[in-house]
Amino acid sequence: MRFDCLLSRADEEVLQILIGQGPLRLAALLDRSLLSPAKQRELLLRLRKPQELLTDAVSRKALLPLLRPEEARSLCAALGLSPNDPYHALSTVTARGHTQREILLSYFELAELEELRVESVAPIEPGVAGYPLFSYQRVAARAITSKLAVDPYRSILHMPTGSGKTRTAMHIIAEHLSSREGAVVLWLAHSEELCDQAAQEFLKAWSFLGNREVSLMRYWGSQSADPLSITEGLIVAGLQKVVQTAKRDIPLIGRLGSRLSLVVLDEAHQAVAPTYRMILQALVDPYPKTALLGLTATPGRTWSDVSADEELAEFFGRQKVTLQIPGYANPVDYLISEGYLARADFRPLFYNPGIELTDEDVESIEENLDLPRRVLEMLEADQKRNLKIVTEIEKLAARHKRIVVFALSMEHSDILAAVLQARGYAAYSVTSRTPSDERKRLLEEYKGESEEVRILCNYGVLTTGFDAPKTSCAVIARPTTSLVLFSQMVGRAIRGPKAGGNMTAEIVTVTDQGLPGFGDVSNAFYNWEDIWEDPIK
Repeated sequence: MRFDCLLSRADEEVLQILIGQGPLRLAALLDRSLLSPAKQRELLLRLRKPQELLTDAVSRKALLPLLRPEEARSLCAALGLSPNDPYHALSTVTARGHTQREILLSYFELAELEELRVESVAPIEPGVAGYPLFSYQRVAARAITSKLAVDPYRSILHMPTGSGKTRTAMHIIAEHLSSREGAVVLWLAHSEELCDQAAQEFLKAWSFLGNREVSLMRYWGSQSADPLSITEGLIVAGLQKVVQTAKRDIPLIGRLGSRLSLVVLDEAHQAVAPTYRMILQALVDPYPKTALLGLTATPGRTWSDVSADEELAEFFGRQKVTLQIPGYANPVDYLISEGYLARADFRPLFYNPGIELTDEDVESIEENLDLPRRVLEMLEADQKRNLKIVTEIEKLAARHKRIVVFALSMEHSDILAAVLQARGYAAYSVTSRTPSDERKRLLEEYKGESEEVRILCNYGVLTTGFDAPKTSCAVIARPTTSLVLFSQMVGRAIRGPKAGGNMTAEIVTVTDQGLPGFGDVSNAFYNWEDIWEDPIK
């Protein structure tokens, strides 16, 4: 029998079990018509696939009792269960084994969900030619090259979000490789998106500056190339994969370090996190002339913890190249005036959640730079807050074609997207549990040329490495005390026309009364300058 036939028998009680109270309450606040059984079924299938409903224990136990007696006996027979008490027998089904799951799905005329596909990309690829830099990027690249050539052979490149740090760094790497036969450079990043972005930027930069063929090695995710096999070129590696490799084979990290002449760390504010610091020290410290370059838009780890920021500055020898433009006090002003960055309108969306922070909450915020999970869960369950967010997004959709929404959690992202879909918008949720092939498809559709309004809700995956220049609006529904994280979220929507983006952008931040957070980053570029000054001077 068809699954949709089974689902058509579900009454409101069953549908509430399958959908959950959160989405239903929010849907009711928006539009009472969304609570009809037909609309509830549509909402359910936007939130969960039929295969997921049948293989999940809770939803399966709500669905299988909807079978008629002869259907229940037929399914029992197919599964090899006793038909004497078919409903009891079906309640014991686990759907964990491949055969049992296959029979269950086949009975309801459903195919297995497509397994995650790993793209077949060769780990080694030659470079091609022709990718110039903007003038301000060339100035920064020359300054970094000078600093990396002298003791302490390390520095941070400090450029605003959206100004092309990766592109500038790849120019530096290309010149480094061009001038050194047999050189190997290691690029470290914490996400697959950042790794992929770095690999693509290197190919473009090398095509502009390369003087011979070198190798690009991808070493993240499922890529399994041997990092010691490369004789010259660039290794782009995921930090987590390098950490896992070190745990399995500590000497390998030392052997790799002995072959490197330059190590680059993207999002360099993470450098002094204990695990990452250990890896960097193993790769660089035993080899005094191996250069270390950090990239960041925010050369500090926190907003207020001076000791943590001092530690980061000290790690990089207090060496920092900051983007400077003659005639401009702040490079952000220049980037906006020249069309590299969009002129951003920061606007708060005020809300009073009625939450009072405890002393433990305040201590947790100071230590972890984020609100405690219990507070985030209270915000996530606040239907009036969610209603205000959805209503605001609908208003924004009247004047923006591409909107990115930063949610409180994976569940929050799913709920917002599902309700917006039910309201007729092309809205989708992307989180770490979204299959990689589906995530790639959704991101490509979002980046496409369609004039349809597209809304991308996400949690935890689009703060870095996501480049969709046409995005003109960001809704930050996730309060944070991390200026780094806030700056990264803002950066997704401020690409200017010279970078393929927009003249203006709108940043709407949900500002929860009584909770810490940010509303504007206009003065953040120079927030950490005093930390990087040499205390001897």
